[in-house]
Amino acid sequence: MFWVVIPARRASSRLPNKPLADIGGAPMVVRVAEQAKKSGADRVIVATDDDEIRHAVERHDVEAMLTRTDHPSGTDRIAEVAESLRAPADQILINVQGDEPLIEPELITQVAQTLHQSTKACVATAATPIHEASMAKSIHVVKVVCNAHGHALYFSRAPIPFDRDGWQDLSGVGM
Repeated sequence: MFWVVIPARRASSRLPNKPLADIGGAPMVVRVAEQAKKSGADRVIVATDDDEIRHAVERHDVEAMLTRTDHPSGTDRIAEVAESLRAPADQILINVQGDEPLIEPELITQVAQTLHQSTKACVATAATPIHEASMAKSIHVVKVVCNAHGHALYFSRAPIPFDRDGWQDLSGVGM
């Protein structure tokens, strides 16, 4: 028993209006929700601070919830959804990014199963190894550092490990 919550904001600094980008006749965030629905989630909710995104999602029969505009991250947006919907303390919430229209439903299901077996976490974001140097350097790719148990320690858009002595030379970083 799990929910998928898809945080989606319109004011992206890298690509404004990204959640509404047309992909085969539907907004990107709707394509993400369609994939999430195939995962077996009991509930798929788009969490957004934008009325246009909410209306676009609802027109495609996807549940949407309007959240505050001052959240610093998608995780905070998800927490607001959980609180507003009075999610039980043991409710499994899967964070699926709103710009992942090709996410495999099986990956979402796998994350949910892992969380079901875990007693220490109730929110998760799927991650995959990076095998290309260009992706490791790109600010458009979020990187995660995990501990020995696979639990995220922190996320970064900067290369990991970050070259603190050579950080001023960002010529090789994909911007």
